[in-house]
Amino acid sequence: MGTEQIDAGQGNDGAGRGQGASSEQGAGQGARRGAVATSAADAAAGNGASLGLALVTGGASGMGRSTVEQLAHDGFKVILVDRNGPLAEQEAASLREQGLDVEARAIDLTDEHAVRAMVRELPPLRALVNNAGLFDERKFLDVTSDDFRRIYEINLVAVATLTQEAARKMEDGARIVNIASRAYLGAKNHPHYVASKAAVVGYTRASAMELAPRGILVNAIAPGLIDTPILQALTPERLAAQLSLQPTGKAGRPEDIARAVSFLVSPTMGFITGQVLFVDGGKSLGGSGS
Repeated sequence: MGTEQIDAGQGNDGAGRGQGASSEQGAGQGARRGAVATSAADAAAGNGASLGLALVTGGASGMGRSTVEQLAHDGFKVILVDRNGPLAEQEAASLREQGLDVEARAIDLTDEHAVRAMVRELPPLRALVNNAGLFDERKFLDVTSDDFRRIYEINLVAVATLTQEAARKMEDGARIVNIASRAYLGAKNHPHYVASKAAVVGYTRASAMELAPRGILVNAIAPGLIDTPILQALTPERLAAQLSLQPTGKAGRPEDIARAVSFLVSPTMGFITGQVLFVDGGKSLGGSGS
């Protein structure tokens, strides 16, 4: 049997062991409250200025939730998109109580019509963060063609659909960040997931070339072992084994990803595009884990 998780960004480095559980995106409360860094843009936000409209998928928990909070602190008005509508509304309301400009939208990202309709009714985006995705663990000989189709539908096709529709009306000079995974370099027990994240990297580079004439910068972030619900489901022994493979000896936090996104969508960052930023505590220096 495989284990699968539709999560708010796969901060598992290919190490997740979900103990047979299946849960929809945003089902866990992976983000720490109050730990998101503020930036110089907070001053602008406090003066009523805005960096524009940002949209974050998988924004109700984990790395997505931290990213929503970070970008709102930076001065963006943020659209928090998540499949889990009640949780999305709850998290958006919590952030509004902090004085942040956040609005929730519930949507199934595999519903192409709904995705395109949502984007068409929004003002042009200044920043798009494709964070939502599916992690699924299955042995190499057990993966079926249907497994490949399902994970590609969420991890790649949904990203392409939203990116394409957003780009039609995006402002010149806008930013797009796709959440890939360090596992795209190679990992065991989920070849379809690895392939889908490698495809995200390829799509990122192709998008960067297509949109460069408009000054739209497109980059990817490849998280390593991040403290999300997937990691928290590991047995103590498995967690210790994974941490022993980390050069830093620890897992990253959702806020580490949020700060990397903040850098890549910042208006002060203007000469990086088509790149993959590894946020993995140095794990990519030594190849894949067990």
